[in-house]
Amino acid sequence: VWGAAPGTGAVVSPSSFNLPLPTIKAFPAVQSDETWALGDTCAPLVSTGSLAGNCLAHRRLWDKLHSGPRVGSVPTFDWFFGYEEAQGFLLPLLQEARAAYPLRVLDVGCGTSSLCTGLYTKCPVPVDVLGVDFSPVAVAHMNSLLEGGQDQIPLYPGHPASRLQFIQADAQNLEPVAPSGSFQLVLDKGTWDAVARGGLPGAYQLLSECLRVLSPRGTLIQFSDEDPDVRLPCLEQGSQGWTVTVQELGPFRGIPYFAYLVQVSH
Repeated sequence: VWGAAPGTGAVVSPSSFNLPLPTIKAFPAVQSDETWALGDTCAPLVSTGSLAGNCLAHRRLWDKLHSGPRVGSVPTFDWFFGYEEAQGFLLPLLQEARAAYPLRVLDVGCGTSSLCTGLYTKCPVPVDVLGVDFSPVAVAHMNSLLEGGQDQIPLYPGHPASRLQFIQADAQNLEPVAPSGSFQLVLDKGTWDAVARGGLPGAYQLLSECLRVLSPRGTLIQFSDEDPDVRLPCLEQGSQGWTVTVQELGPFRGIPYFAYLVQVSH
């Protein structure tokens, strides 16, 4: 069953806003009596084992979630899946890319995912990775991991020329950190899904910024569990003049995912 994001009229997949129960336990419970002034499109925060009823577009929710204790010794949290699952799809793209090395990679809405750190530490080709997130809590956590804080071993590059940096920035306004045409690969793992909860205009602004910072032969990849029947029309409408394709990934933990690729039309 497909539904509309509250107050937006935007058709979204409910499964896009549900995290597997063992994973969501990595975050602290958000008490049901906490109601923030988030606007009409955002429901009060609830403690249900799912993020479905929350405003995923609001920074304070993610600040709170990223501030919580983590399960075991795992220093990162991945919505959908992590680098280990994505590497078989990403590495061929990076190895085939026709660009001066190191390849510049931008992860928008990186959170505390293993995507950036995995690319930096395990990619055999040199990459210059920038992770941006609007949550200062997430950015501080990832920079601490990079430097060897939190009782972790400092991260070392898989290739001597690789670089990794995390910066607080709004993915809907990348001007302060990302000049036009400056990245060969832009990654969005669940960020469209979260931003769309606040309304499709924000999601389209996110898409516009991602396309702006792409190099002439670059690729934007959106990872999502949202069905192509829903996502493809949105991407095609928001990226006219570009070619949009989709590849199925997984299933991971029993859930099929999709990689939506946006590239320059030839």
